[in-house]
Amino acid sequence: MLEFLKKPYPFNDDLRRNAKMIFFISISIFVFLLLFQPLEISSIQNREKFLLIVGLGVITFLALSLNLLILPSLLPNIFLKKEWIVWKEIFWNLWTLFIISFGYFLSYKTLGILEFDFYMMVKLILIAFFPLTLLIVFNQNRLLRLHLKTANELNDRLKESKHDQDKLVHFDSEYQKDKLLLKARLLLFIRSADNYIEVFWKDGNKINRRLVRSTLAKAQELLIDYNFIFKCHRSFIVNINFIDKVEGNSQGYKLFFEDIDFEIPVSKIAVDELKKKVSFL
Repeated sequence: MLEFLKKPYPFNDDLRRNAKMIFFISISIFVFLLLFQPLEISSIQNREKFLLIVGLGVITFLALSLNLLILPSLLPNIFLKKEWIVWKEIFWNLWTLFIISFGYFLSYKTLGILEFDFYMMVKLILIAFFPLTLLIVFNQNRLLRLHLKTANELNDRLKESKHDQDKLVHFDSEYQKDKLLLKARLLLFIRSADNYIEVFWKDGNKINRRLVRSTLAKAQELLIDYNFIFKCHRSFIVNINFIDKVEGNSQGYKLFFEDIDFEIPVSKIAVDELKKKVSFL
């Protein structure tokens, strides 16, 4: 139970959306009270009845504005989205319920229209549940839409990434026989070799290599749209998906690939980019 209460819960800090939500809930409360009159006010004169219902709507508006707009703006360090957890959300909803109920109580006591007893207090609390329920429903719908949108965006990126990885890369050469065509995802790395580049790629469990009369700069330009491939050294372009191990020593970092009997250096200027790319794997 304690673990559940400590779980993260996204705090709704969208003030513009909250302002619209507060206005809609307040109008809904006014219409609900006017139509159903659940607080035994049918015997009151029409003018007093209307003023009371308007007053309860205004109290709902002010209570929600205090909790959703004013306090989060005045105390931003308390309402940090990244530190908001389940027990804080529960407490915040109970606090909102208390403020609305207390406002209704003050409205009745101030107007002195009806006698106020325990039964009436229970009914007011139950009525106060109505705007709180609307608030929770709106927030849950907001989270649902947000999560669905994020999930769809991630799925689109995954599909796009898979599509990109299956694209064929055409390594052109000054010699017709050296030309090479392969899927980007199968590329292991490319090594500069004088006037040639040596391309290493995976074919099932087998590693192939071929010399292509071209430059590393041309190869880098061909592969610039693939975020899993980057130039780690002036002589090497690597596919981070196939890095087996990274080692560091006083001279810098080295990359190791499975079934490759030599190490690949990482230049100092490429270290930060390597860290960023590996962190997204």
